[in-house]
Amino acid sequence: MIPENITPAMLNTGKSNMVTHLGIEFTEVGKDFIIAKMPVDERTRQPFGLLHGGASVVLAETLGSIAATLCVDQEKYVCVGLDINANHIRSVKEGFVYGKTTPLHIGRSTHVWQIQITNEEGKLVCTSRITMAVILKPKK
Repeated sequence: MIPENITPAMLNTGKSNMVTHLGIEFTEVGKDFIIAKMPVDERTRQPFGLLHGGASVVLAETLGSIAATLCVDQEKYVCVGLDINANHIRSVKEGFVYGKTTPLHIGRSTHVWQIQITNEEGKLVCTSRITMAVILKPKK
């Protein structure tokens, strides 16, 4: 599954992109999971002051995509999203939310990852599932 040598510090060295813009930070990596946190602030709130559902989906897709990528030979394959869904359970106004991804299926051509997003009290905020396609890396 996820290589043992992968650390949160390695995952937090990304260039400026959606992940860094929203303040997503990887906090823990295990054999079959990755955890990241995201602030609920002016970058991630909708106009009514609540965590934007789209921001939750960005956190979920980030976790699932990174996890899938770490499980394949990156010299040969790239993982791309096929489908993502999210059920928004509870609102959050401030603080942090925490996403944890775990595999439901790791196949040769597809992966399915479950992502649970919780608030600082550990209560479920959003549950999401992403299906990733594993495709041959395009030739340059």
